[in-house]
Amino acid sequence: MRYHLYKPNFYTSVYGRIYFCDHPVYNRCTLFEINGLGLAVIQQRFDKPNKMTFWTEIDPWLTDVIYLNKGFYDFFKEFAGVPKNDLYPTVTVRKIMWALKIKPIQKECWETTFDRKLI
Repeated sequence: MRYHLYKPNFYTSVYGRIYFCDHPVYNRCTLFEINGLGLAVIQQRFDKPNKMTFWTEIDPWLTDVIYLNKGFYDFFKEFAGVPKNDLYPTVTVRKIMWALKIKPIQKECWETTFDRKLI
């Protein structure tokens, strides 16, 4: 039995797009847009040489897995919004995966979390 979602050998990345902004936490995210509303999704990365973490867009193989999930639209309606100062409401990839009951990607020891509803 698999406890984590692993990258498939073949995947598509049709939904979502990379969005550049001046957010205090990140400067790139994956943006899902429907009818003028948007939801930014971010994933944490680790820079080994500098030993630091940073937030950026999600892996491209996850975009269709998340968007095509049967509960995505309900989650989107709850958290999405119009941009304020070119910033969309933001959630982490782990939060959306847990909410949609998708097996999470494997957690790394360096990963941190946000305690707030939106970022």
